Formats: sequence, structure tokens, C-alpha cells
Amino acid sequence: MNSDVIDKGPFFHGTKAELNVGDLLKPNNLSNYQNKKSNYIYFTATLDAAKWGAELAKSNSKERIYLVEPLGEFENDPNLTDKKFPGNPTRSYRSKYPLKIIAELSSWERHSDEEINNMLSALKKLSDEGKNVIYD
Repeated sequence: MNSDVIDKGPFFHGTKAELNVGDLLKPNNLSNYQNKKSNYIYFTATLDAAKWGAELAKSNSKERIYLVEPLGEFENDPNLTDKKFPGNPTRSYRSKYPLKIIAELSSWERHSDEEINNMLSALKKLSDEGKNVIYD
């Protein structure tokens, strides 16, 4: 773990992919949010951010949140840290090393449909304006 990252977790990854305990989430796979390969695997230490990950992932599959263990160094996610929010209040991170699936959360409360639709609208607006940049 990087010395400037002082978060011991627990860590979560929200997605619509069906995975099993022991599976590895690796970088260099198709992003959940854009039609391109991602150089990193992203995760968070807040359940709220993991919910957004699951709810906004591009797929019609079931939303899932996994408890994960980083298997190498990680860093603050520059897409959120200091660019959109001062510091790292979402406790969002990224790594070039795999994440190991430890467990799947069996139940969690989704954001409201209104909140999700508002977020999707805001993301579409950013995309339409060419501002949906992910620093990867």
C-alpha cells in the first residue's frame, strides 16, 4: 500500500458482473462506464460509492457489491480526489494490481430511482459536453 494512502478498508467494488468468492478483478478489462479498456481496477471504502458503482454500471444484469481485498499497491482515484471533491471523501481508490473477491453483500439499500435517474442525466450531460473524461 502506498504510504500516502491511509485506508485499511473494508473495501468494496460495485458492479453488475456475476463473480465468485476467490475470483480476481483485474485491470485492463472493459470499463463499467465507458466503452474502453481501463488501465486500473477501481474500488472504494464507502458503501455509498460502491452502490453508485453497481447502479451505474452499463449492463442489464443484477447490481452487486463485493467485499474485496487489494493484492498490491493502490492510490487515491484521481477522477474524484481533489478534482471533484477536496481530499478523498468517497474513499475511492484504483490499482494496477488485482482485487480478490472476499464476499458478496447479500442485501443493501439502493439509491432511489429519482437519485439514480438524476445521476444518469448529469452523466449524460457531461458526455454530451465532452466532459466525461476518466483519467486512466
